[in-house]
Amino acid sequence: MPPVEKIFWEDPYLSELKAMITSVSKDMVTLDRTIFYAASGGQEADTGTIGGVPVSDAQKQGTEIFYTLQCPHGFDTGDEVLVRIDWERRYCLMRLHFAAEIILELVYRSFNRPEKIGANISADKARLDFLWDGRISDAFPVLEAEAKKLIGADLPIVSAYSDRGQEKRFWEIEGFAKVSCGGTHVKRTGEVGSIRLRRNNIGKGKERIEITLG
Repeated sequence: MPPVEKIFWEDPYLSELKAMITSVSKDMVTLDRTIFYAASGGQEADTGTIGGVPVSDAQKQGTEIFYTLQCPHGFDTGDEVLVRIDWERRYCLMRLHFAAEIILELVYRSFNRPEKIGANISADKARLDFLWDGRISDAFPVLEAEAKKLIGADLPIVSAYSDRGQEKRFWEIEGFAKVSCGGTHVKRTGEVGSIRLRRNNIGKGKERIEITLG
């Protein structure tokens, strides 16, 4: 059985599509194609429904995605179903994900590439954790000013495969950065909009940047 076709990479703005169920194991199903992103690389999974049944979990294993449904579904292999995601939530995830990508690259280039020790992208905020000497909020004026320029320039964001067979992806802003990443991304920096940065000390020598949309 070929792996699920990941339409969320080809068109991250698509909020529903028809798909076929390729396997059923109790409350877990797989699909032939999907727009429903599974948690990966710090980005939370989408929420939504498959065939009208809420999805409680989406897990990526290798190149396959397994969807756990919340209630008895009655689906069989070969059934056609409508896949729907919560678009408002997805778009927040896309904007916050790219806000975090921008801030991370600015931290790397402006502050001698400190070690990143964690990251998470939810629909409410993004966070980046670093090993850092001092208060990371001292860096905010530089980060905020440079991010504002980049977002305000409304630059195109290329998101594509670096290795289709291994499902390796990247994003690139010409003249700024090219970064390996398998998340869902907006098409232009201007879509991120205004952002706010907040410091959180998470332990000795460990600093967190929390990012919210303005």
